[in-house]
Parts: sequence; structure tokens; C-alpha cells
Amino acid sequence: MSEKIADKVKNFFQKAKADAKFKKAGPGRKLTESPSSSTSAVSSRKKGEYVPPQRSTPSDVTRQSAAAALARMSDPERGTNTKISLSTLQDVVRREFDSRNTDATEVPSGPKQTESEASPHLAVKGVYFKCPFVSDEILSREEWRIKIKEFLMTALEHEAVLTTCLIIYSCNYNRTKVQDCVNILCRYIDNIIGNPSETKFHRIRCSNAAFADKVVPVLGATEFLHAAGFRQQKLEHNGAEEDFLVWSQENVEGIDTLEILRDALKSENRIELELDRNTQVLTPAQAAVNLDLPKEFYAISAEEIKREQQTRSEVAEKQLQLRTKAMREKEELREIRKYKFSLIRIRFPDGVYLQGTFSIYEKLGDVFDFVRENLEFDGLPFLLNLPTGQKFAEKDLDVTLVDLRLVPATILIFQWDPKFEEEIKASGNVTYLKPEVVLLMQQL
Repeated sequence: MSEKIADKVKNFFQKAKADAKFKKAGPGRKLTESPSSSTSAVSSRKKGEYVPPQRSTPSDVTRQSAAAALARMSDPERGTNTKISLSTLQDVVRREFDSRNTDATEVPSGPKQTESEASPHLAVKGVYFKCPFVSDEILSREEWRIKIKEFLMTALEHEAVLTTCLIIYSCNYNRTKVQDCVNILCRYIDNIIGNPSETKFHRIRCSNAAFADKVVPVLGATEFLHAAGFRQQKLEHNGAEEDFLVWSQENVEGIDTLEILRDALKSENRIELELDRNTQVLTPAQAAVNLDLPKEFYAISAEEIKREQQTRSEVAEKQLQLRTKAMREKEELREIRKYKFSLIRIRFPDGVYLQGTFSIYEKLGDVFDFVRENLEFDGLPFLLNLPTGQKFAEKDLDVTLVDLRLVPATILIFQWDPKFEEEIKASGNVTYLKPEVVLLMQQL
């Protein structure tokens, strides 16, 4: 088991190196394209993001996808939907889901929640993350920090050279201190690589201020030096014995090992967490009741929030004063910067809400992707509008949620593309979400 973990670490660095080379190679193009046409077709939008249809005429691909989706919708075996109760709807969906997915993955159970988190007024119970590199679990950030550390400490026993670099970047959370430590470690290694026979570069005095203050406190740093061939010894210094880390070529396979360590350290690779959408499906009644956000959504502490609440009266007085538009926008931006996450709810024409958690720095295109992944008929183009009727332009897909002011919580209205709306209505089917998604709907 431990050897598999070590192989996982090696594969991690190989993939990171391959990805870096791929990015340097520039955008790709089809073999049938000329270089000029390929360049003009490059988009800054990341792969997989939802691209809205052109407003003039739908493309052939769009029409084919729409036709396929409409054909599925008009399948007589599916029947048509009418307004039914929540419990009946869930029974129908569960039977359909079981019959169509006998070998499918189980419906994921939500993250673990404590009793204190189970407040009926919270719009979402917390913020949770995934880390496919370690496991398939969905945990809080703090739980992942513990689990990642345990994972890397196990890997350290079998793959010390590369694992130490991951520990330095993944298990220390003060980026400034990590960078200071990395600079010193690289200097140690570069000195030996450049002057392998110079003995003064083979010793590190443990009481040295820079070493004691900037290297020792960083988790994984001393393990890194051990992997590089340093071992602790007592040596004479100024008439007394002191602790030193002493490098010997016998402790490493060769100078190549030092170069691998240095390159791995400079690559700044770390085990990243992926934000879990914590997908939920809500009835209109639930959406009206669950309004509060948990503390994890805030970028400021509970004490700071309390102090701000105490000054609300002063803020109310300020709002009565005449202020310029620039002043109002500045205060508004300062207000939304208090948040780290945004809760997005998509309201469908049948009154059901689809809810997901996003980083405030994710883009509107990510919200479209989220909706698209949960639609029963994902071949049909759709729109998301604000409750005020305001529509988003195509350029907005590359704009962050914080810049679009969709923070800390927003409702967006789902609508099929008008070019296909009549055909959808004619099919008599009003199903929007996948059956397995509807199963997430909570009983009141």
C-alpha cells in the first residue's frame, strides 16, 4: 500500500512536468486547419466551459444536439410530466433512476455535518472540498489538511526525494515563510552542485539564525535536507561542540539527486483541493427559509463580523449622506470582498432550485458548466438571467463572480434558448434536472 502511495507521488510530478511542457507548446490546432485559421480560432476560455449559441443562427452542431435532446424528450416511453407532489415526484424519479442506472455509481451522500452545523436556517451547511489525488472523500478544508499530511508522511517512507517538496508546499500555509525557506534550501543545494569539493558548503550550523528561524519551522524542510544527503553531527566550533548538518556524497546516489530535488522544489507543485459544489435541490419553500450563510463563506473572522455589526448605526448614517457613484462602488466592492465563496441558486420554470457553491474568483462560465452537467437534456442551449431580467453577454462568461457582483449569494433564472423554446413546449415535457440530481431534494 505504501509503495502505491510512493508511485502516486512520482506520477504526480511526471504529470506536472508534462503539463508544464504542454502549456509552453502553445495552443493546438486541427491537422486540417491552416496555421492562420487555427490562431484566429483560439479562445481564452478554458476547456469545457459552456459557450452560448450565436444569436443570429444556431450552428449545425447545436441543431444536431438540440434535435437529439428533443427526440429523447418526445420518446413515448418517457411520457409527459404534470404537476405532482414532491413525494410522488421523488418516487417516480427514484424508480426511473434505478431502472436506468442499475450499474451506475451510488448517489453520493453529502459531507459529514455536526449538530452545530445543522441549523435549519443555513442555506448550506459548510464549504467542502475534494482531493482526487488522495481519495474520493468530500471533507472540510481542515479535515483535508490532516489527511494530506498523513498521506505525505506515509509516502515519505518510500519516496523521500520528491515527497519532501510536496510536504513543504502542501502542509505549510504561510506562503511568505515557505518562499523564504525555499530560497535558503535552494542556495544550500546550488552551492554544493556548483562546488561539490568545497567543504565549507557541506556544513550547516543548526544554531545559525537563518537556519533556525526560516528553515527549521517549515514542515518538510529538514526532511528535504536529509533526502539531499545531510546528516546531523556534533562538530567543534569556537572551542565547543555544536550540532551541524553535514553533507556527504555517500548519502545520495549522486549529484543528479540534488538537481532533481532542486528542480522539484522550484516547481512549486502542491496538492491542491478542488471546491465541491455541494449540489442541492430545493423547493421554493426551502429556498425562502434557508437564507443564512455559514462562517466558512466569510474572509474575515467572527470577531471582525461582530465589530462590524456594532457599527451598523454609523453605516446607516453614512448612507443618508450624499455620496458620488465612485464612493458607492468602492464601498460595495469593500463589502463583497469580505467573502471567499458565493452561493449560486438557479431557479427553474417549475419552481425548483439547483444550488451550488463557488469561489468568488470562479467565472460565470463555471456556473453555466455546473448547470449543464446537471441537466437531463444537456444538448439544448440555455440562458441564465438575473431576476431583474438583465441578460449576460458572451464576454461575461470570462468574468469572475466577484466582478459581476454575484456575491455572496445570487439567484439566476433558467431559460431554454428562445430559438428552441417552442419545440420544447410542443414536446410536452418539462423535465429539467437529471433524476439522480432530483433525488438530492430534501424533504421539508
